[in-house]
Amino acid sequence: MAFGEVGTSLSKIKANSLNLAGTFGFSGTVTGLADETPLVLLSTFTSDGSDATATFASGIDSTYKEYLFVFNNIHPQNDEKDLQVGFRDGGSDYDAVKTTSYFEAIHDEADSSTSLGYQTGLDIAQGTGFQTILRFIGDDNDQSASGIMRLYNPSSTTFVKHFVAVGSSVTGGDYANNHFIAGYINTTTAINGVQFKFNSGEIQGGTIDLFGVV
Repeated sequence: MAFGEVGTSLSKIKANSLNLAGTFGFSGTVTGLADETPLVLLSTFTSDGSDATATFASGIDSTYKEYLFVFNNIHPQNDEKDLQVGFRDGGSDYDAVKTTSYFEAIHDEADSSTSLGYQTGLDIAQGTGFQTILRFIGDDNDQSASGIMRLYNPSSTTFVKHFVAVGSSVTGGDYANNHFIAGYINTTTAINGVQFKFNSGEIQGGTIDLFGVV
């Protein structure tokens, strides 16, 4: 099976199987270290240039305790738009209640000015709206955003569900924005779907890969 196909498993060499005798003066075998965590590619959203949403309505279940979304060169229809995420808790809408936090670092390519701070207007306090995870993305041909989001144990019916997102965007004003978002979906109902969209306009480029973490 070629890399990138559904069900493909990606893993590193097992550290406890390496015999390093004679390498860089080391004598012996590495032991006691855990294997690297493999990732299983479950599905890929690829923009066709006019997508209102990127929806993962299946594949998120009790098979894995952690799911990883990887964003590559997400490009908006309109300038300075925000990529947002919503979670489905068994119904048809992506409106599960969330409480979140949002930090952001900014660097202007023109004058090298910088800033780092908490964004009080971008967090959610027990709200059902979509959470911004990558913002101010420019619509120039060379502008886009990339990053990752981790969703932990979405099928739990005991605990609330945590998620963490980190990403980088090139803004319409030619700033480098680094985004740090975390929070919890405040329900003990299983989360079985995730949807991404811009706060306005379409997704006009990029991919989002969904991995299960073994």
